[in-house]
Amino acid sequence: MEEKLINRLESAVTRLEALSTGGFNRGGEISRDAGAAGPSIAAFDDLISQYVNGVISVAENIGGKVLDISKIIEEAFNVQKDLLIEISQTQKPDTAGLVEFLKPLNDVVAKLSVLTEGKQSEFFNHLKTGADSLAALMWIAYTGKNCGMSMPTAHVEESWHMAEFYSNKILVEYKNKDPNHVEWVKVLKELFVPGLRDYVKAHYPLGPVWSASGKTITTNRGPTPQAPTATQSSSSRPKQGMSAVFAELNSGKPVTSGLRKVTADMKSKNRTDRTGVVSVAEKESRARKPSVSKTGPPKFELQLGRKWVVENQIEQKDLVIDDCDAKQTVYIYGCQNSVLQIRGKVNCITLDKCSKMGLVFQDVVAACELVNCSSMEVQCQGVAPTISIDNTEGCQLYLSKDSLEASITTAKSEVNVLVPASEVDGDWAEHPLPQQYIHVYKDGQIVTTPMDHSGG
Repeated sequence: MEEKLINRLESAVTRLEALSTGGFNRGGEISRDAGAAGPSIAAFDDLISQYVNGVISVAENIGGKVLDISKIIEEAFNVQKDLLIEISQTQKPDTAGLVEFLKPLNDVVAKLSVLTEGKQSEFFNHLKTGADSLAALMWIAYTGKNCGMSMPTAHVEESWHMAEFYSNKILVEYKNKDPNHVEWVKVLKELFVPGLRDYVKAHYPLGPVWSASGKTITTNRGPTPQAPTATQSSSSRPKQGMSAVFAELNSGKPVTSGLRKVTADMKSKNRTDRTGVVSVAEKESRARKPSVSKTGPPKFELQLGRKWVVENQIEQKDLVIDDCDAKQTVYIYGCQNSVLQIRGKVNCITLDKCSKMGLVFQDVVAACELVNCSSMEVQCQGVAPTISIDNTEGCQLYLSKDSLEASITTAKSEVNVLVPASEVDGDWAEHPLPQQYIHVYKDGQIVTTPMDHSGG
């Protein structure tokens, strides 16, 4: 506490000195000292002194990789402070200008994200916690309710919730091993919640406040480069059905440009091409495929701003949801021989009574669940803390490198898990999950082990 108090006093002295000199440096430009841009920057300086310095202090007791991670976090906060000062002196830019303006912060965040790639190190959970938590600093990119991200305060909270999945693993691993790691998680969480969250709520609840008469941002970068596409390795075996579709989605080709978005005429209440009359051919088709029955009209709509409902979609290979956020859920029911892609982060995804369905999604906050389905192919391209598969006949589950830590729960289900190869263009590694178990009464309790099907 004494050290924190000293840091805060030193910070206050620095701000007073900046004010006393007029806030200008020898070049005549406005100084980046805290006093140059008013109370919001002074408060951000306090945030760094109170919380960021606390993270560094604990990390110094651990040293090594954890200290390196913490120093990158410190660097990111210092860069954000500089950007906030610049914002107070700069007119609001267009999208290209904003991307260029935020590049210094993106570069620091990327520095930590890169360390999570490749072979998992002993401190993988620390790296993921740090990298995911730094996404909270991107609240500064909020430009309005239609910008595609949550409001600043909510964005900070959601980002920490993503990081907390990995921080909890650290708590479990080091609970009885090294209290310094437990303390590191504690002070890191305090940095973002309540630290950064309360700061943003108090000073920038509606996003950064740009200057109405400040300088402008000019871009001279030429054509905007295409966003990098995560090309994943594919199996050497010929792909058919949903596997072929997944291969196209992962190929890096612009195939997703043909995916259709939800429009008013696609919603069930506005459909004029469905009469509700079942033809003889449809009845015969149902007789041949009894596993899933079409019980109602197709739906593809967002209900009350919270729940995406996708129902009874038949032979639709180009469905996409990209206007979603981490508070929304997705419920998919009674769909056959179709493919749905969910872009962005949602709270949870449920597939119920679907057949020959392909699902490609990025991130879920809670879980992806399958129940009473058959012949499914599901691919997670980002993070999924929990994947639950219940009473499902045949499921090919593709995991990304970021989702290898997912907890997979199965019951009465046939599931193959496929993970990407470590080398470029390598084959997917396929791992069938056991369906049969051996139960033995031993030492006063029932011991259950999976049956080995490697055979001989």
